Amino acid sequence: MLLAVGLAIPWAHAAELQHPDVLFLIVDDMNDWVSLLDPESPIQTPNLERLAGQGMLFTRAYCASPACNPSRAATLTGLRPTTTGVYGNKSDWRGATPDRKTIMQQFRAAGYDVRGAGKIFHHHLDGAFHDPASFDDFQPMAPQNMPPQKLNQAPEYGSANTDWGAWPSEESDTIDAKSAAYCIEALKNPPADRPMFLACGVFKPHSPFFAPPAYHESLADVPLPLRLEDDWLDLPTGAEKLMRKTKWFWTGMQALDARIPGSYHDFIRAYAACCAFSDAQIGRVLDALKASPRRDSTVVVLWSDHGFHLGEKDHIEKFALWEKTNHIPFIMVAPGVTVPGSRCEAPVDMTALYPTLLELSGLPPDPACDGVSIAPLLKDPKADWERPALMTYGPGNHAVRSRRWRYIRYADGTEELYDHTTDPHEWTNLAGNPEHVAVIEKHRKWLPTREAKPVADLKAKGKKEAH
Repeated sequence: MLLAVGLAIPWAHAAELQHPDVLFLIVDDMNDWVSLLDPESPIQTPNLERLAGQGMLFTRAYCASPACNPSRAATLTGLRPTTTGVYGNKSDWRGATPDRKTIMQQFRAAGYDVRGAGKIFHHHLDGAFHDPASFDDFQPMAPQNMPPQKLNQAPEYGSANTDWGAWPSEESDTIDAKSAAYCIEALKNPPADRPMFLACGVFKPHSPFFAPPAYHESLADVPLPLRLEDDWLDLPTGAEKLMRKTKWFWTGMQALDARIPGSYHDFIRAYAACCAFSDAQIGRVLDALKASPRRDSTVVVLWSDHGFHLGEKDHIEKFALWEKTNHIPFIMVAPGVTVPGSRCEAPVDMTALYPTLLELSGLPPDPACDGVSIAPLLKDPKADWERPALMTYGPGNHAVRSRRWRYIRYADGTEELYDHTTDPHEWTNLAGNPEHVAVIEKHRKWLPTREAKPVADLKAKGKKEAH
């Protein structure tokens, strides 16, 4: 039984009809070098770990695409880039899918009060990518509080958006503190007559890597990421072509560190501080949920839109198909379904989120979804699951991640293959090894059989693409 829009059904009765509240937490640019996924990491995320202790942590979760706009569009519509043509940060996702209901619209149509704050859709072009039809009420992401001049003393390294350091002094002046405050109030004052879907978009650790001074303390010993010299020697032409536009991030960092020694280390520490800050804001929202009488009837989801390279494989930023750019934190808490503190090692990608939330909330399935519900894994993390995770970045460029292997095929047909049991850093490309022909064939069968043409970019005069 569905809730009709505007129908005044007491919330308690709605809960009996298996329509729980939903708290939907999105983090921007958080990779797997956090204590949630790496117990040895110096980047502590106690609130993410607290949330994982209440439900299920997916240890092999992956974005649908390693860039903000295509990742969020795919997750929130349930349609892959190969279906929609939304491959880049400028792609007009709503123009490509004018009649497609987002997951929030599905819940609105079912009678939910849908609220949100922060970065849900891509933040580029002053909110032009936002979708008003997805929310009953929404607080846009606050403008970035910028220092009077770049803190990293590197005017030659990118724009003002490519900066890092302790800023601002007051936590209340940050983007995410304001988004968290909105969500805290929503949890304190939910609708009395219907369930609520609350989306909270946490912007950090997205660049610029600014976090208040307190979050930079105790980070002096954060090590540099592990790298292999000449790591690109065994990369195919497809990788070279794909990475050409973003190569300046790493070469520029090398030049900057030569001019101002320690700059690269400061960059890493600033990212770590932003992760800690992000975790703290999520903790504030989780505290508000804990104080809510509806906490035991709320499905909680936390995911990152993609990972982030900090110099691994001589790469900085996202925009790649390697593990570090695609492996993400992903937690689900489903009362009565997930076992507290459980872990699932099956590979999943974020196109699964749309159908899974429909199922958990008692809403009808949507056969148009490209992903499938992972409800069976929520009930039993060891359930049979042969499906790998699939990632796409740009037309014809795809990665398939199984439990053991990462297989990448580029638009020019060249390939990479990495064995994660022996090579977790992906330093040795095995694609040319005759011994692994069968492994490659097994992974090739999961590649998309259709490739939508790229849609037009959404443009605004005088604007530049955001990272």
